[in-house]
Amino acid sequence: MSNKTTLDQLAEAAQPKRGLPPVHLWNPERSGQIDIVIRKDGSWVHEGGEIKREALVRLFSTILRKDPDGTWLVTPVEKLKITVEDAPFVAVRVDRVGGALRFTTNVGDEVEAGPDHPIRVEMGEGGEPRPYVHVRGGLEALISRPAFYELAEVAEERDGALGVVSNGQFFEVGRP
Repeated sequence: MSNKTTLDQLAEAAQPKRGLPPVHLWNPERSGQIDIVIRKDGSWVHEGGEIKREALVRLFSTILRKDPDGTWLVTPVEKLKITVEDAPFVAVRVDRVGGALRFTTNVGDEVEAGPDHPIRVEMGEGGEPRPYVHVRGGLEALISRPAFYELAEVAEERDGALGVVSNGQFFEVGRP
């Protein structure tokens, strides 16, 4: 089976009818690996060439699943392991909607930070903050620098920590 055929099959199987496919319920017998890499900047690369068709990237993003042994593209008949350099998504926008912070990812997902979608910050190399928001099923979005700056602008200090409030929950984003 050629990779092009595999990509076409994955795209066809992932066609969302309503909402996201139930990848958490699919446990296909056939599994393998495919040369797809999601780079730190959110771009998708197949066999060394960037996948430039936005609709295809969005489609593939709907069949992503994170398991203890890696990140997979999953259909009812096959699952293929891929490489993710950091997080599979990038939160490119944040908006205040009532008492919530709503993040929009590079693939069009929208999530409101809160108990089910926590924000966390790791310290990267050189002490740079690496902020993330949970999107679904263990999959996170790296919060882009512009969106993180917007969070910093609305951050408040509580008990020696800087953080933001969304859906009634305080998320630490740094230290003053």
